[in-house]
Amino acid sequence: MSVLEHIKSLNDVDLADLDLENIGSWPAALKVILLTFLFVALLVAGFYLHIEELNKGLATVKQEEQTLRVDFEQKAFEAANLEAYKAQLAEMEERFGALVAQLPSETEVPGLLEDITDKGELNGLNIERIDLLDEQEQNFYVELPIAIEAIGSYHDIGAFISGMAGLPRIVTLHDFEIIIDGNGSNMLEMSVNAKTYRYREEDDEI
Repeated sequence: MSVLEHIKSLNDVDLADLDLENIGSWPAALKVILLTFLFVALLVAGFYLHIEELNKGLATVKQEEQTLRVDFEQKAFEAANLEAYKAQLAEMEERFGALVAQLPSETEVPGLLEDITDKGELNGLNIERIDLLDEQEQNFYVELPIAIEAIGSYHDIGAFISGMAGLPRIVTLHDFEIIIDGNGSNMLEMSVNAKTYRYREEDDEI
């Protein structure tokens, strides 16, 4: 059958008479048109689905590229500054070692108590009490509280407090209490908690 005959046969078809449930009875030309339309529709749908998958894959690759670029830039920066980091680490280790050296060991604590007593007497204080209290364990160091009670003038107490900063070991002062001596003199009674610290050894963590 020629194309003209197909077209003529289509002109004779009443679309209202077509049964969608019995496509097999349709004219051959109409079935060819329907199959062609479905084929083109499938091609278009497949094309867009394929393009969508490609776009998703491209977006994923771009994100991975950005992540790798940032990671590369970070590693390149670290590599370029590696020597500076090593120098800073060495300096920090040196400073840490110097600080640890200022923390007394258990065997040095009695000597530290003597140094505090001498510092007080040197500045005119009368040391009434100096006692080592229970240790307080922290993350990487141990606090060694020292209760101090002394009597002296205002200037003597001020000189003693200033002199504590000159001790070879780290000592901090807390919980000051100063009252007038009850004997009617111009002397003051001072109670203070001093704290020194020692590095927490592995044996302390057991």
